[in-house]
Amino acid sequence: MAFIRKKRREQQLQLYSKERFSLLLLNLEEYYFEQHTANHIQNKGDQNERKIRGSLKICSKSVIFEPDAISQPIIKIPLRDCIKIGKHGENGSNRHFAKAKSGEISLIFSQVYFIKEHNIVAPYKIERGKMEYVFELDVSGKVEDVVETLLQLHRASRLDKLGDQTAMITAILQSRLARTSFDKNRFQSVSEKLHMECKAEMVTPLVTNPGHVCITDTNLYFQPLNGYPKPVVQITLQDVRRIYKRRHGLMPLGLEVFCTEDDLCSDIYLKFYEPQDRDDLYFYIATYLDYNKKLNFHEHHAAERTAESYMLQWQRGHLSNYQYLLHLNNLADRSCNDLSQYPVFPWVIGDYCSAELDLSNPGIFRDLSRPVGALNKERLERLLTRYQEMPEPKFMYGSHYSSPGYVLFYLVRIAPEYMLCLQNGRFDNADRMFNSIAETWKNCLDGATDFKELIPEFYGDDVSFLVNSLKLDLGKRQGGQMVDDVELPPWARSPEDFLQKSKDALESNYVSEHLHEWIDLIFGYKQKGSDAVGAHNVFHPLTYEGGVDLNSIEDPDEKVAMLTQILEFGQTPKQLFVTPHPRRITPKFKNFSQTCSHNAPMADSPVSPGEESFEDLTEESKSLAWNNITKLQLHEQYKIHKEAVTGIAVSCNGSSVFTTSQDSTLKMFSKESKMLQRSISFSNMALSSCLLLPGDATVISSSWDNNVYFYSIAFARRQDTLMGHDDAVSKICWRDNRLYSASWDSTVKVWSGVAAEMTCTRRQRFDMLAELEHDVSVDTISLNAASTLLVSGTKEGTVTIWDLTTATVLHQIPCHSGTVCDTAFSPDSRHVLSAGEDGCLNVIDVQTGMLISSMTSDEPQRCFIWDGNSVLSGSQSGELLVWDLLGGKISERIQGHTVLSPAIS
Repeated sequence: MAFIRKKRREQQLQLYSKERFSLLLLNLEEYYFEQHTANHIQNKGDQNERKIRGSLKICSKSVIFEPDAISQPIIKIPLRDCIKIGKHGENGSNRHFAKAKSGEISLIFSQVYFIKEHNIVAPYKIERGKMEYVFELDVSGKVEDVVETLLQLHRASRLDKLGDQTAMITAILQSRLARTSFDKNRFQSVSEKLHMECKAEMVTPLVTNPGHVCITDTNLYFQPLNGYPKPVVQITLQDVRRIYKRRHGLMPLGLEVFCTEDDLCSDIYLKFYEPQDRDDLYFYIATYLDYNKKLNFHEHHAAERTAESYMLQWQRGHLSNYQYLLHLNNLADRSCNDLSQYPVFPWVIGDYCSAELDLSNPGIFRDLSRPVGALNKERLERLLTRYQEMPEPKFMYGSHYSSPGYVLFYLVRIAPEYMLCLQNGRFDNADRMFNSIAETWKNCLDGATDFKELIPEFYGDDVSFLVNSLKLDLGKRQGGQMVDDVELPPWARSPEDFLQKSKDALESNYVSEHLHEWIDLIFGYKQKGSDAVGAHNVFHPLTYEGGVDLNSIEDPDEKVAMLTQILEFGQTPKQLFVTPHPRRITPKFKNFSQTCSHNAPMADSPVSPGEESFEDLTEESKSLAWNNITKLQLHEQYKIHKEAVTGIAVSCNGSSVFTTSQDSTLKMFSKESKMLQRSISFSNMALSSCLLLPGDATVISSSWDNNVYFYSIAFARRQDTLMGHDDAVSKICWRDNRLYSASWDSTVKVWSGVAAEMTCTRRQRFDMLAELEHDVSVDTISLNAASTLLVSGTKEGTVTIWDLTTATVLHQIPCHSGTVCDTAFSPDSRHVLSAGEDGCLNVIDVQTGMLISSMTSDEPQRCFIWDGNSVLSGSQSGELLVWDLLGGKISERIQGHTVLSPAIS
């Protein structure tokens, strides 16, 4: 998956350079400075003297010689193990050769590593004892400078304190960067305009490469200081699709650039030395993308998208579980370039012993509501006992669920050089390797310190991390068997079958119903605080974002040690949600929920879906209408009011249209004769809304004079008046012989009534069944399909979801900066959409009250209709907008009116 693709990109770059050398041969936090063509002279001064052609590479903590002949091993000499460094012959018996052979450098040392002999990836061979190696540079005039550099780096490596070593090497690096600049000859075009240049490092797993970043009006460039693995990395800005700010080494210094929509593997990851440089470059690219989007060059250009923008797509089934987890990882600072923050995925299968895997059986799945450390009750009890006895700061688990060691534990067969880099040239003990899926799962359940989750590769298509296709010698286990391919569970016929069944499990109904529980633990509200304690989800404080302020640590040794500890231990993802994550909408969830509460009446479960889920609400006519919504055209228009229209109601047969207006009139218009048939005025105050009762015999209108009027169409007269509020009535709804009225008196009232039996001879008696009190004026209300929920919108921008069965508030969401103009439930009652004077369309999850999507237009949206996925809204200017909620964009603008559009029907 991500890591494998990343590694293949790096291999392609190495093909470009035709080297066996890689930055993974360096120690962690080591830099590669320069290289020189040279000969390694073996048996110097002896009759068996031999010259081996190759490249001498000067690094911050070592000297590396890469022979041209792949049969010869790469030589790595740690500078800390060097005894003497100088021109050959300057010291000792060979002094008289110094002038004659001034192109030779002598290193006397006590330890040397031999790597990749015959180009075979294997544990490093170590030779100890005092010895001397002589290297002859092709350009003898560079010897003085090279020796001076080596002596300087040697002094740094021999300093007692690690912090002092790091500070001196950093100073050397910054001096080198300051003496160089980006080579403008590398621009793709002579007409490019330079906008910014600064120092930075290109980040790849376990290593960083210093150099210069340069951005022009068309391209982003990175030029490595050492020219490795190629002279310049270039990205065309027009190809950029996403950019993300990253924290790297716990500091806000990272920037990751993607030229793809959904891939987790970025095109470049940069670490800056100053946060301002990172922010300036981010701003420039984001501005470029925004400008191009407005020009419609690329509809999908985007800077950082929010977790909520993906949540709606996932809930509605437009993103798979796998895709959604990739997006959440990305947003939470997880990157395949940073092994301390590698993407984390859950174990979802809990059965690795059975011969068959039945995904319809809930018993084969892992409990996603618990962290790995809490899956075994006996182990959890021991951990809790230790936790309770522990002084502050307390933590339940002594290791993390994701760390560089765990990532490479899984990937050693495809990325052995990374494991060797992380573990100083050694593979792990053969019995501790990733030998078996079942053994690994058992150890995660029972092990005292093993709480690791999985990585995306377990749900991808590439089986190479399960197969020892490189024929690596990974050691021999205690039982005598060699470590080879990963042992699969009995239900998997092959590695391909294992991955396919793992993917099927991840996308199964059970996981879809429960994945939000795992998201709460890893990315959500159970990640920190009392909710984390209650969920047994507390890790070491240093693993959390903000757990330590490195800038406040003055001792350089302590700072380096702290950073090293955190990076090697692993880091908790950035918290994305602070309230419970909504469930996914699935037909299976509907049945599961109904089975769990089959003894409870429907009224007790107001949030439960109706008889149909959104997948079933696709009657041909509705589907056809919404599929063609962008093709709306103005057919006819009639001006029948003097002021703004506030409400529209159409008779069942479509022959009559009833409208209310701020001009205080209710009007009846015939579509057949295209004539105004009636104009009724109840008072001199504006009418705010209207609706037709079942049977099309009665029209109800609400008024700013605090009343609700009932008008009989057959008898052409006012039939009844409800005087139920102390201020203007702003909106009315009718459902199942109940009237719901919203008012500026800060209430919503529910009234009983019998619509079908209303006659002109008898005035109705209305009984108030409930009063829903608000803090401010209520401007709009709407009911869900089952009439169990009501949503209201207020003057101050708050959306409130009410449980009508108990007349209580379920959620109160302040999500608009001005008046809420309109609200409505989705057909499946899972979501609420609200439109406001602030130009925003907000989608709210009914179950959790979470704002899961927000889109903005440049003017107030007064009214709308929607099908759960698409929206047709009326703007202040009279323009109609078609919104693609799942795509997060306005897909069509339709000129409808020359003034505001307060109502759509």
